[in-house]
Amino acid sequence: MRITVNGIAHELDVAGNETLLTLLRERLALTGTKLSCERGECGACTVLIARDGVRRSAYSCLTLAPSCDDAEITTIEGLAPKRELHPLQKAFIERDAVQCGFCTPGQLMAASLLLSENASPTEEDIRAAMAGNLCRCGTSPKIVRAIQDVAARRTPTHG
Repeated sequence: MRITVNGIAHELDVAGNETLLTLLRERLALTGTKLSCERGECGACTVLIARDGVRRSAYSCLTLAPSCDDAEITTIEGLAPKRELHPLQKAFIERDAVQCGFCTPGQLMAASLLLSENASPTEEDIRAAMAGNLCRCGTSPKIVRAIQDVAARRTPTHG
């Protein structure tokens, strides 16, 4: 299969039952995407998949690698490719929205997709977009505020 991950093209032989998470972590050594529930319930393994101009988030623990043939994948390592922190990463730090940090990669990927599709999300929009990403440490309110901060910085204020 052919797959582009964080802008780097790869040609790989994959088993029909190999998950995208396994491919990323074990074969490409991209360990920022976390293995947690293995049931698509927590969102720690969230990545972005783009194909034919459409980007969507996906739980990589449930996504079979062969289904990503000719797709572009963005992981947490590719969120800020210039080795600088992405504005969302900065906001999560500023708002202390990273208590244990285990869910953070998935949270950041879901938030980045939201902001790419909706530059001025309401709190309700944010909570709906983040519903598939759980934080067991209880930082969800801080995560919402961090996303609001980034949206506010990107959107000119009027009035």
